[in-house]
Amino acid sequence: MSAETVATTRGKGPRHVALIMDGNGRWAERRGLPRVVGHREGVQALRRTIKAAPDLGIDCLTVFGFSTENWSRPADEVSDLMGLVRSFVGSDLKKLDQAGVQVRVLGRRKGLPVDIARIVDQTVRQTAGNKRFLLQVAFNYGGRADLVDAAQRLADLARAGQLPHEITEDDLNAGLSTSGAPPVDLIIRTSGEQRLSNFLLWEAAYAELVFQDILWPDYGAEALAEAVAIYRARDRRYGGRPAEADNLVKVAAV
Repeated sequence: MSAETVATTRGKGPRHVALIMDGNGRWAERRGLPRVVGHREGVQALRRTIKAAPDLGIDCLTVFGFSTENWSRPADEVSDLMGLVRSFVGSDLKKLDQAGVQVRVLGRRKGLPVDIARIVDQTVRQTAGNKRFLLQVAFNYGGRADLVDAAQRLADLARAGQLPHEITEDDLNAGLSTSGAPPVDLIIRTSGEQRLSNFLLWEAAYAELVFQDILWPDYGAEALAEAVAIYRARDRRYGGRPAEADNLVKVAAV
């Protein structure tokens, strides 16, 4: 997508893109390499994608880093993934902060290694005042777990007499870890798989879904631009009908 095309279509969105970064292990296995090499290359792909997003008019990027189910992976792979978190924050946090990127970490803090929880808190605190771009990292995150936590929050408020009205969608939404972010416009999954895998279940209600047959370590600006172009070619109706259909009904009734 050329710079001129981007400039003329920025207003069409998407404003908020979410990414299921799938395919690190398969990328490595096809090359006869350890899975951790695929994860390391996946970090490079993430850097390229974060850099490309603002030029496509994207204000918020949410990436699925580590799910509540990923703890069941082999211990050495989990350890390698935790090491990548430490490395990424150590090398990139200062750059992200200087670039005006606010980093939010979605998901449960409970159960994280002590030093990882400390890194998460430091990252969120250090970038909290940045406004140029919002990067949300879903870490120790699951869509069902997030809904359970939001429901528990409402139950606690009701028990304390602080919920004097019937529960609304806004009440539940306020308890999700994504609260305060723009609505999700587009969810992308790489590697050719076509499922959400417990990612942003509530937020996905009216998001457009794009599945790309590219392994995550090969991802970057061009692939992201292709997904954005697919999004912009779609007609988002949120359960309604396109204006053209309404006009045809009116003509038929005359």
